[in-house]
Amino acid sequence: MSLASGAARASASLTARQATSALPRLAASASSDSSDSDGPHTWPGLRWGLGGLLIALGLSAQAAVFCDRPADLNAAEQDRQLRLVAEVKRVLQQQDAAVALVSRSGTDLDRFDIRYSHAGLALRDSPQGAWSVRQLYYACDESRPRLFDQGLTGFLLSAGSVAPTRLSMVLLPAHPAQQLATAALDNRTALALLASRYSANAFTYSTRYQNCNQWVAEMMARAWYDPRADGTAAARPDSADGADTGGIASTASNASNADSVHAAQPSAVGDGTARAVAQRQLAALGYAPAPVRIPSHGLMFAAQFVPLIHLDDHPIDDLYALQMRVSTPAALEQFVPRLIPDASRVELCATSDRLVVRRGWQPLDAHCEPGPDDTVTAWRG
Repeated sequence: MSLASGAARASASLTARQATSALPRLAASASSDSSDSDGPHTWPGLRWGLGGLLIALGLSAQAAVFCDRPADLNAAEQDRQLRLVAEVKRVLQQQDAAVALVSRSGTDLDRFDIRYSHAGLALRDSPQGAWSVRQLYYACDESRPRLFDQGLTGFLLSAGSVAPTRLSMVLLPAHPAQQLATAALDNRTALALLASRYSANAFTYSTRYQNCNQWVAEMMARAWYDPRADGTAAARPDSADGADTGGIASTASNASNADSVHAAQPSAVGDGTARAVAQRQLAALGYAPAPVRIPSHGLMFAAQFVPLIHLDDHPIDDLYALQMRVSTPAALEQFVPRLIPDASRVELCATSDRLVVRRGWQPLDAHCEPGPDDTVTAWRG
């Protein structure tokens, strides 16, 4: 039984810890002599994303332990998140495109005007079950990034206790969706675009490090770049770096048996060639994430001493200007409609007493106050 199908039937007793540990792993990273040794080894688990950067820059010193287990959810929180997942699946099934960009909330980043920190690709035809999310996580026990497939339920529950609970989807027309799904499901391509070293604040146009959202951006470039459009020599990196084809580990028989998932079958990531090509393609396509603003030089200086935060890949002028150009879910969502005008966005926000669904590119506010055109469902029970 796949993780996704098992998670779909999970009861409210499914914990965030189980959902996170149940991820089947897509291949291994590069050899140990090239892995990033900056990450802590607090537990054999996973943490990810831009949230680490902003925590490190002043939210809470204690919260900068990236590898802590996510807090278990109480019954009400689990019920709210499972209801939201049911609505997400309903929307995806109605759309029936091959892939959707999905982003979820996690760390509270409202003071930085950031609603979402982690993005992945929900794949209709995933071998792990319909709409499993392929994404990059930082594997704390191995101190390196890996690719994982995770059911939508686990994708949302792994954020831990978050209120309100948010999820954003970008839906694509059939042809570009199939292009992206084909690229993402090709293990060789997916692994060629996986870096051997992780940084929560990885610079968009450097191959030294990578974060979760940057892998998605490079996958989009791999799928959608057309060399005929601008006449450049940036070819599609079909086998540029000889990455081995990785296998998906066997999944647990059900969501409550998550700890029985085995380690990935060994394989290799790319040597950076495919990533360099993808970044040239991103530049040709006009990908330019808005800078993340850093409040002070003191915080910028302190960031270099925090695990999984790096400054050595960023242009020095950016650092002096107190900004970092980092791939975020918002940057990905702004990028897609520039390339694919027929793309659409659906945002869902679950509070203690209602579910708000908005269709359109204008995001909900921090409190998920519905507008006149939004759909509101009151929770019962």
